[in-house]
Amino acid sequence: MRPHLPRLLRGRRPSPALIISSLALVVATGGTSYAAVMITGKDIKNGTVSSKDIRNNTVKSKDVKNGSLRAKDFRESDLPQGPQGPAGVGRWALVNAAGQIEAQSGGFSITAAYPTLPNTAPAPGDNSARANGNVYINANEPLGNNGVLAVVALQNTVDQNGDAITNGRAPGADANPEFSGEISVSQCGVPVTACAPPGTANLNHLVVSPRLSNGGVTTADNRKRFYVVVTGDSADYVAPAA
Repeated sequence: MRPHLPRLLRGRRPSPALIISSLALVVATGGTSYAAVMITGKDIKNGTVSSKDIRNNTVKSKDVKNGSLRAKDFRESDLPQGPQGPAGVGRWALVNAAGQIEAQSGGFSITAAYPTLPNTAPAPGDNSARANGNVYINANEPLGNNGVLAVVALQNTVDQNGDAITNGRAPGADANPEFSGEISVSQCGVPVTACAPPGTANLNHLVVSPRLSNGGVTTADNRKRFYVVVTGDSADYVAPAA
């Protein structure tokens, strides 16, 4: 037996308008709920998101701050290679007070150190000491496309003037030869520099002249230890025969 219903409800179905309005109400209510619980960056604890939480291939260039990545963030094969520098840049030698190579990067040799040369001056002149203040070094490469530098090196364990002061604090002009001094350097084989010892008047050689701080020529008891540096392109360097 059918239950007894009020006549107003029997046989009536919801109208389309009622269904549509009801769905709209559900969607609107749901949208409001979603907005209320949306998660933002401030809701995530720093350091808790890991690689496995990020979908592969979803982080793009625009998501990365410009300049924030470093070389260590890439494989070596991913980084562009810069142009190769010139070969042999910064060759150097350290020459001791006796005019001998004490240390070097390679390829230098001494051709003449503080030499006494044959006298070529008309009598009664004597020019045999004309190169005696200089050291002539073979760089084993033409130096026409190079720069050359020289600097006096400290030697404060050697008492050069016999005053028992090697700490550089003796009073007076040029009283500290262990610390002081002048030095000049040039390529040989150029119009402004004459290199007298045999075999040195060419671009493979350079001449270094260490002096006292007053400009005087050094002697055996106060000669200067010095560094010499060849800069620029040394691609034309040829190693000396063994």
